[in-house]
Amino acid sequence: MSTIQGTSSAPAAPQPSATPAAQKDPALDLYEMIRDAREKAQAVRDKFQQIKPKTNYGDLPLEAYARLARAKRPAEVTAAAGFARRQIARLKAAKRQDPDSAKQIQAAITQLQKAVNRAGKKNRELEREKVAKARQEKLAQEHRTREAQRQRQELRRKQAARMLRESGYIREAEIDKRMQGQIAATDLELRKQAQSLSAAYPPSAEAVAQQYAADSAPPAAPSGEELNLQA
Repeated sequence: MSTIQGTSSAPAAPQPSATPAAQKDPALDLYEMIRDAREKAQAVRDKFQQIKPKTNYGDLPLEAYARLARAKRPAEVTAAAGFARRQIARLKAAKRQDPDSAKQIQAAITQLQKAVNRAGKKNRELEREKVAKARQEKLAQEHRTREAQRQRQELRRKQAARMLRESGYIREAEIDKRMQGQIAATDLELRKQAQSLSAAYPPSAEAVAQQYAADSAPPAAPSGEELNLQA
């Protein structure tokens, strides 16, 4: 009896190992894309901030109050108020274009609005001073010397009080400008620290993937609708 010898099967060829690209976690790819996009956006912002000159918004109220203090006639007071109103309109537009300086801009707008109101008050005071001066001159013409001197002293006292008050407006604007500068410097430092912490402790790939899945999920059906599971 002849023995039948079975043919030995050839050894199986080794399977090619998976390429590094195939082994790479898709969540890591997503995280890297998000990180690259953030880095590019930050680089563009940094470049823009270097090119764009920093506007000192606190100078505008100072200029408005300086014009108001120099005004001697109602027409000049009205011109100072007009300057303040124009700057308010400009700052409202700048507030939309420069959100990082929104607090400084709003503080400058508030000071300029005060300048407009104070210009109206100064016009009323100038009108009363004009009436008081006319009364003084009439008393002098009538040889009522004592009353004329008393009227003149009262007028000078009111004018001195007004000028002192106007210099106080300028000091108020200067103090507010310094305070807003300190607040802006503090906010900038806090933003830098937050960016440093974000770069040092980036979100995990799992967290990024979960957020991506949540953003990509279809909207849930309204709670009022019921699903009919019967055939």
